[in-house]
Amino acid sequence: MTKDKHSSDVEFIRALAELLEENDLNELQVKREYSNHDHLNVRISRGAQQIVTQIAAPAAVAAPLAAAPAAAPAAAAEEADPANLPGAVTSPMVGTAYLAAEPGAAPFVTVGQTVAEGDTVLIVEAMKTMNHIPAPKSGTVKRILVADSDPVEYGAPLMVIE
Repeated sequence: MTKDKHSSDVEFIRALAELLEENDLNELQVKREYSNHDHLNVRISRGAQQIVTQIAAPAAVAAPLAAAPAAAPAAAAEEADPANLPGAVTSPMVGTAYLAAEPGAAPFVTVGQTVAEGDTVLIVEAMKTMNHIPAPKSGTVKRILVADSDPVEYGAPLMVIE
């Protein structure tokens, strides 16, 4: 593997990350083939305010790219990902998250508030149906990860209750 090829791969990954940001995409996956046994697979996805890059390539490419600055956020993102926390409340569907029952009303919960299992913590609207999202357990709301009217995806972390 030549140094020029490595540099072009790093630039390629940076360009993909910029493309993800500029077009407000959530995920991008590309396979770049050099020859029959030489390729680069890149999957970039946006988590909560971070871009995560996963690289799958032959061993000759993987080691130099692991040290590249573009790969460093991947490890930090895994540790900081709220979806990995034991008290994470995730979205059961794709839709729009609402923190209150109607515009101008008080929110269902606030940070620091104690909730009981089954209490409605927010609403996810999907196909004009308002789906009340219950607290999966009793505890204290530690973080609210979405803003009112934010679009959410299936499995996206909405809040943390500990």
